[in-house]
Amino acid sequence: MFAARQSLNLLQKRSFSASASQASKVAVLGAAGGIGQPLSLLMKQNPLVTDLALYDIRGGPGVAADISHINTNSTVKGYEPTPSGLRDALKGSEIILIPAGVPRKPGMTRDDLFNTNASIVRDLAKAAAEAAPEANILVISNPVNSTVPIVSEVYKSKGVYNPKRLFGVTTLDVVRASRFISQVKGTNPANEAVTVIGGHSGVTIVPLLSQSNHPDISGTVRDELVNRIQFGGDEVVKAKDGAGSATLSMAMAGARFADSLLRAANGEKGIVEPTFVESPLFKDQGVNFFASKVELGPNGVEKIHEVGPVNEYEQGLIQTALGDLKKNIQKGVDFVKQNP
Repeated sequence: MFAARQSLNLLQKRSFSASASQASKVAVLGAAGGIGQPLSLLMKQNPLVTDLALYDIRGGPGVAADISHINTNSTVKGYEPTPSGLRDALKGSEIILIPAGVPRKPGMTRDDLFNTNASIVRDLAKAAAEAAPEANILVISNPVNSTVPIVSEVYKSKGVYNPKRLFGVTTLDVVRASRFISQVKGTNPANEAVTVIGGHSGVTIVPLLSQSNHPDISGTVRDELVNRIQFGGDEVVKAKDGAGSATLSMAMAGARFADSLLRAANGEKGIVEPTFVESPLFKDQGVNFFASKVELGPNGVEKIHEVGPVNEYEQGLIQTALGDLKKNIQKGVDFVKQNP
C-alpha cells in the first residue's frame, strides 16, 4: 500500500511541473462500465488531466459524483445519455477514450462481440467527429482490429480523418508480456520490455521475444509463453466465470497509454508506446493498420518504428497475424459501408 501511494506521489510531482501551462480535457465514453469505472478513477488521479468528462448510456453522473471526491485538482462532470449530453462531453477534449461496449463471456472470442460493439463505436465516432474532430481517439472497445478501422471510415465520411490522431490501445498485450516473461525468468516485471506487434486478438498478437531481455527463450517454454501472451484474456474470462472479462488490467493499460499521450502533448520527448495505427509497414500486403512501436508527440503519431530484426519463428507468427489482420480490418470497413 505504501509503495502504491509513493508511486502515485512521484507521478504527481513529475506531472505537475510538466503540465502547469496546459489544460487537458479527457472524455471517457462508457465511463460506468467494467473498464470505464477504473479507467475514470485512474484518469482522475493523473495530474495532467484538468477536466474529466464521463459519459455512458446509464450511470455517468453517478460515477462522476463518486470520483469527483478524490483529492486531485481536476474537475469531473458526468453527462446525461442524450445527444446533447454526448456532444457536451466531447467538446474541447484533447483525448477521447472509448471503452464502451459489451464484455466477453466464456467461449466468446473478441470477434463474437463484433456486431454489438461495432454499432456502439460507429455511433460514438460520429458524435466525436462532429464535436471534437481534432481530439486524439483511443479505442479500447473490442475487437480493436475492426473497431479502429470503423472509426477511420466514419471520420473519412465526415471529412475530418487524421490518421495521426487515431489509436487502438494494445498496451495490455505489452503489460501481460512483461509480467508473464518475468514469471518464467523470476525477474522484476518493471525491468522487462517485450515488443508486441500486430493486432489485439489471438494470433494477431505477436510478442518479439528475440528483442526482449531474454532472446534465448526457445522450445516449449517459448511456445507456451507466446500462447499465454496471445490468449491471456481467456484466463480472465474463464476465471470470472461469466461475470466479465479483463477490465481492471485493461483500464490500467488504457490509463498508461493516455498518460503517455498527455506527456507527449506537453512536450516530453522520446515517448514510445506500442499501438494499433494506420501504418505503412505492411500496406503492400493489404494490411493498412498495424501495431508497432510508435513515437508520440503533440500531433499524436510522430514516427512509426520499423519491426526490426526477427527470427524465423517470429517471422512465421507475423505472417499468420497478417492473414487475420487483413480480414479483421476489412470487416470493420465493410461494416461502415453496409451500416452507415
